[in-house]
Amino acid sequence: MISMKTIGKNSNGFNLSRLAYGCWRVAGSNPRELTAENEKAGIQAIITAYEAGYTVFDNADIYGGGAAEILLGKALREVSGMRKNVVIVTKCGVRRAGDPKPEFPYRYDFSKEYIISSCENSLKRLGIDSIDIYLLHRPDYLCDPAEVAEAFEKLHSQGKVKAFGVSNFSPSQITMLQKYCPFKIITNQIEISLLETSAFEDGRLDHCITEKIIPMAWSPLGGGLIFQETKYSITKASPDKVERVRQALLKISSKYGTSSSVIALAWLLKHPSQIMPIVGSINPERIREAAKADDIELTREDWYYLYEASRGSRLP
Repeated sequence: MISMKTIGKNSNGFNLSRLAYGCWRVAGSNPRELTAENEKAGIQAIITAYEAGYTVFDNADIYGGGAAEILLGKALREVSGMRKNVVIVTKCGVRRAGDPKPEFPYRYDFSKEYIISSCENSLKRLGIDSIDIYLLHRPDYLCDPAEVAEAFEKLHSQGKVKAFGVSNFSPSQITMLQKYCPFKIITNQIEISLLETSAFEDGRLDHCITEKIIPMAWSPLGGGLIFQETKYSITKASPDKVERVRQALLKISSKYGTSSSVIALAWLLKHPSQIMPIVGSINPERIREAAKADDIELTREDWYYLYEASRGSRLP
């Protein structure tokens, strides 16, 4: 196992690698399409990440309809000592249409009953006794923070969850929840990349620094758009913006003798909030290559050169 730089142990004692490995793609989007070959590739991607030095593994109950958690659990059992060396992150709160009745819509659910049942189901799929960091996936507009706090207290007291976080929350939503929750909210997963820079400007990263919350960046490579053509990406960026960023990355990557994807990740690592990019590739070579971002220290000038390319105009 290769060693990666760490953020350092926090108050919960977690040893967090500078990059996390995201399990979103390991089982595909439809569990019914998961073949034995795809399952083997998914498990191998997870093991490759572990061997490359990633100690944080991000998952969610809806990834692959739960299959992503199952594959992570299989990897944990396959590799001796892996469980004690990694931090397991998973999420709850998103309910698909038709769950549990055909007429029910796609929705978010932070009810006490659902949070607890979701956690217990994730533990079963992962095959572990305790989740290290349990996240609320997307803000529930009907969220009762006192009810969420009750669910957190029960899960923590039962030893099922060690720490808690959120995903896609605004600073005010975190403040609201923290007011009622007796446990420190330690992370917020948000979309951050050279194609999606709003977190630098809308106060979310400022809030993370102020409250000592770790920002975990999902889709840090813009769904792959910044270094290759792709048919699918969550990131909504104009073709002109994508091309500007690609060209800027090519110039900076040539200067550092590395790839565009490594520079794009190093760009995130430069920020003082200690952004943790979540690498989601299932390609072993790309998983290992992404880890090289840990060794790149961009200059302030190179950072702003890339930021300006993203903006499409000079700073005011």
